[in-house]
Amino acid sequence: MRVQRRHIIYVQGYDPRGLAQYYRMFRTELRKSDQLYGIESTIGRPQSSADGSMASWTIDSQGDGWQTHTSYDFLRWEDLIQQDLVRPIWRTVLEASVIYWRLVFDGIVTRFWRAHWRFATFITYPHFVLFNEIVWSLGVAWLLAAILGAIGAPGPVTAPVAAVAFVAMLWALLKYTEKRTYLLYLMADTIFTWRFAHRQRPDWDERIGRFAAYLAEVARSSDAEEIIIVGHSSGSFLGLEILARALQLDPALGQHGPRVALLTVGGNLPILGFLPVSSEFRQHLRQLAVEPSVDWIDCQSRKDVMNFYPFDPIAGHGIDVGAARRNPVIVPVRFREIIDPGHYNRFRWQFFRVHFQFVMANERPHPYDFFMIVRGPIGLMDRVREPQKALAAVTGPSGSAKASRPADSAHCGSAPMEHSTLPNG
Repeated sequence: MRVQRRHIIYVQGYDPRGLAQYYRMFRTELRKSDQLYGIESTIGRPQSSADGSMASWTIDSQGDGWQTHTSYDFLRWEDLIQQDLVRPIWRTVLEASVIYWRLVFDGIVTRFWRAHWRFATFITYPHFVLFNEIVWSLGVAWLLAAILGAIGAPGPVTAPVAAVAFVAMLWALLKYTEKRTYLLYLMADTIFTWRFAHRQRPDWDERIGRFAAYLAEVARSSDAEEIIIVGHSSGSFLGLEILARALQLDPALGQHGPRVALLTVGGNLPILGFLPVSSEFRQHLRQLAVEPSVDWIDCQSRKDVMNFYPFDPIAGHGIDVGAARRNPVIVPVRFREIIDPGHYNRFRWQFFRVHFQFVMANERPHPYDFFMIVRGPIGLMDRVREPQKALAAVTGPSGSAKASRPADSAHCGSAPMEHSTLPNG
């Protein structure tokens, strides 16, 4: 399907940086993508909605024999996330630790391990760091107590002083190493997911309902040929929730004209779907698995420790819809294939940088390309079904770029993976 007008609704994950930083990144990466493919693009300035919960801009692109217009919506959660991150340190650490050990004793972490051991290791990482910081703090407290004992301080003085030293040292480590460890941020993310699953975040539920109503209205009134809801990271389950609730508001959502698609990239659906309390979410998975009027593409990468790979979002949740299944189409992505080897080796162990590669520009032309999904001339499902033809529509039959590749960005991708090739989680 040739596309001239497209509407993108971008659902970010649990990221406090928000609109300003995302728009700067998007604009920079768009320029790199233009350079790679020899495309001319114009990007508009963000315009905020009346309630400030969404910002929108436009992208007009022109290539060899094609031009497109994209309306781009950025759904905002950063105000809610920033409120989470100012909670007292002790409360965040205590609550997140209780949640993690509940996940361990309930067997959820074991299910994570079976689904993707890298993610299970990642979710355990902040608690490993916390354990080490506790050990160091205990060491300082013990050393201080030993010094006080050596100079003859009485026990009633030594014990309280050592206890205060332990608490102060642990607090300092948690606070002043956060920029390197991300421990408190990751724990806040765990708390959010747990509370959201247990319907203890009415502020998030209210905003999801608002976005669902907006999606339903766009589907009715848009003159675009396709509407794509992009969910990155935790935005995968948030985007899925928005789409499922929009279908409840309008069961004919995908039948008004524009083709409606959900694109999940770097997703972590099991952190919600594996919880026993998430029966409604699993029902939404079942609904989208068989919904004929909506497409769902799920992109996964082995190198990204923050997503699940290889994982079937339907069978992995124990859902069996038989022959009626049509979603999602699972696309495995390999960053190494389309990133300059020298550049790849510089950031391959920077896990957040790798995770964001899903929404950054390519260094080499490739069928999977976030910015060509956003503003290219080929519809999303046709890009997946006929990847080489979609690439040739931009690069020409030779499949080569029209300009030298940019030096500091990339993306990834490969052919779709059939449902049956992925193990259950």
